[in-house]
Amino acid sequence: MSTPEQSQPAELAGGDDIWASMRRTTQARIGLGRAGNSLPSRRVLEFQAAHAAARDAVHEPLDADAIAASLAELGLGRPVIVTSRASDRGEYLRRPDLGRTPEDLSALTESGADIGIVIADGLSPRAVADHGHGLVAALVDALDGRYTMAPPVIATQARVALGDHIGEALGVTTLIVIIGERPGLSVADSLGIYLTHLPRPGRTDADRNCISNIHPPDGLHYDVAARITAALVDGARRLGRSGVALKDTSRRAAQENIGDADDLTIETS
Repeated sequence: MSTPEQSQPAELAGGDDIWASMRRTTQARIGLGRAGNSLPSRRVLEFQAAHAAARDAVHEPLDADAIAASLAELGLGRPVIVTSRASDRGEYLRRPDLGRTPEDLSALTESGADIGIVIADGLSPRAVADHGHGLVAALVDALDGRYTMAPPVIATQARVALGDHIGEALGVTTLIVIIGERPGLSVADSLGIYLTHLPRPGRTDADRNCISNIHPPDGLHYDVAARITAALVDGARRLGRSGVALKDTSRRAAQENIGDADDLTIETS
């Protein structure tokens, strides 16, 4: 039978917390301790708070007008706002198929540009609000004027495949979809990038390249994600396709090119 002191987490029992150094390197819940047969109240409350944050991130509506005003400052042209066939957030969550098809794309004009960028709310509008502007700005810097770019498109109630319809309507060669990723209990504001060469309806996940876990300072930094994306764009245009045929060999170079790498948390897997 354990004593009261043995039942407490290390940091409350008066001893050294052997997990403390590990917690500084991960957002995972480790070394939670116990109180009798249960978790300590502090850890239960932390879990409940994280669960609430994840739910809020899913249901919080995207302020598309504010994002459009922010992106307009980057000089890519006037952003266009579109939506999927999902009429509201509830239908979006119940009917993923509706989030993959557009309601109306008549506001888009064929640009014939090399690159198109779609900023989609996905399953975490909060992630777009927190990181969308910074990531697009980093992409513009990483592409460094090598390609023509269509005005950005902001998509609401959107799934990744909605970008295929948008890319075809824009007439772009390569499409970059920036989308809010499904929130978890450790991260509620993470972005993902999906790159599709020659986008058109009917493309599958095998035709795309994905860069995930973008949420500095604890996840992939904007600059690193942008450099990886730029390298994938270059590779896709040389190869003439994206997805499983296009391998990402840029991560080592991307990390070496970040001057303040010691201050960043960089995913290398």
